[in-house]
Amino acid sequence: MAEHPTLHSIPGGREDRSPAPQPREPLWREVLGQRLRELRRDQDETLAETAGRAGVSPQYLSEVERGRKEPSSEMIAALAGALGTTLADLTELVAEDLRRQSILIRMSAPTTPPARPTSRLTIITGPDKPQRRPTGPVLMAA
Repeated sequence: MAEHPTLHSIPGGREDRSPAPQPREPLWREVLGQRLRELRRDQDETLAETAGRAGVSPQYLSEVERGRKEPSSEMIAALAGALGTTLADLTELVAEDLRRQSILIRMSAPTTPPARPTSRLTIITGPDKPQRRPTGPVLMAA
């Protein structure tokens, strides 16, 4: 059976030129969902219990808690009421969580791009004439 050629990555090649993915700021609905789940669990409630009091299905509440749904302000107020808080208090908690997470993301983001390997050319001089000797990743033709 014939051997397949092996591909090797060369430092400084194309894949090294793409910037590293930056951490993204969390979305409002994601942080809201995390806070709602935390409040519900603090009260030792099931999805069904909280959803029943809020007038929504447990499946819908689960999707809100996972940040998959963008609930209306009326729905957020109903969920807040079912968890014994107000829309204003819940909004303040979510805003604080967003600020804290945003600060952590900014603090962890690199301020300068990572160094990339570079090719160098070393010139060696001698009694006859200068010779050039490449160092680093170099492609040689046969």
